[in-house]
Amino acid sequence: MKKLKINGHGHLLPEPNEIPRFMKDKRLFWIDDDKKFMRQDDWSRPITDPSFFFNEKLEWMDHYGIDHGVMLNLSQIYCNGWARQDAFDAIRWQNDFNASIQQRRPDKFTCGFVVQPLYMDDALAEIERCVEKLDMSLLCLPTHFLNKDDEWLSIADDTVLPIFELANKYKLALEIHPYDGEKMVKLKDVYWRFHLVWMMAQTADTLHLFTLKDLLNKFPNVRTCFAHGCMLGQANYGRRLQGWDGRPDLFEGTTDPRMSLGHPNLYFDTLVHDAHTLQIIKTRAGSTQILAGLDDPYPLGEMEGVARSYPGRVIDFAVEAEILTQTEADAVWHDNVLRWLGKDTKF
Repeated sequence: MKKLKINGHGHLLPEPNEIPRFMKDKRLFWIDDDKKFMRQDDWSRPITDPSFFFNEKLEWMDHYGIDHGVMLNLSQIYCNGWARQDAFDAIRWQNDFNASIQQRRPDKFTCGFVVQPLYMDDALAEIERCVEKLDMSLLCLPTHFLNKDDEWLSIADDTVLPIFELANKYKLALEIHPYDGEKMVKLKDVYWRFHLVWMMAQTADTLHLFTLKDLLNKFPNVRTCFAHGCMLGQANYGRRLQGWDGRPDLFEGTTDPRMSLGHPNLYFDTLVHDAHTLQIIKTRAGSTQILAGLDDPYPLGEMEGVARSYPGRVIDFAVEAEILTQTEADAVWHDNVLRWLGKDTKF
């Protein structure tokens, strides 16, 4: 019997009229009435596909045989550097919107929720609300956030441990996703460098701290997935070992990076764009730790109309190149996603 296909990394936008007025009035986030652009302060991004929206997403999923989608929060609502009340209001709206999607079609969508670690009391209260009142079980966190001194910290920083402790209590799935690279690195934003290079570096940086601090074993009920395959983190593995072995004085009190290799609670999605990079993840982590992730409907996701891309392209190529067996590919689409989400039944 053919297994369901579950996309573990997708996104949905609200309709323009579903965004509260204060979001546009304060220039926090809004969508043009003609649905051609999403906007935030002086930033804008074209809405490149109809499947950014609920009904069209369902049609898109049906067309490509995708049975269920995990919808992550909007990266624009990580709220780094925002005032406390703005962050509180925007995050609550974002999480309520995602919960409404899950409630409308639980057979089709599992949705994540987000918190801002700078405002720890609010973050912990929001986790409790989302889990206990909204029936959500996937926490989305940025790779980095701004602290009260305007310093960028990894989400694996010790100050964030209360969030991990509560996530462990609730046995949550966790998604770690990059954003705001252009605010962290003083380079001109040309040739999409912050999406093509620095977002990958952000995930590699947080994987580095995440594993050295042994968060996988300190919080054994939390199952963590790094977005975009943590591509540079995979390639950087040998250099991290060399550093850990060569300068032990710099790593006192940390855990050997080798100990995280193939850990059952550490996952990576397939959005790496080529089968050879996927092969590295399989070699390092094992096929059981890879889950399907399309990052739809962004043009950096697996979307039709972008060169030879289509949803599931990398997984198909990996099978053709005998990097994955068909049985392993089926598990990437189904079993592995369910294990990460902590679900043992079909949707």
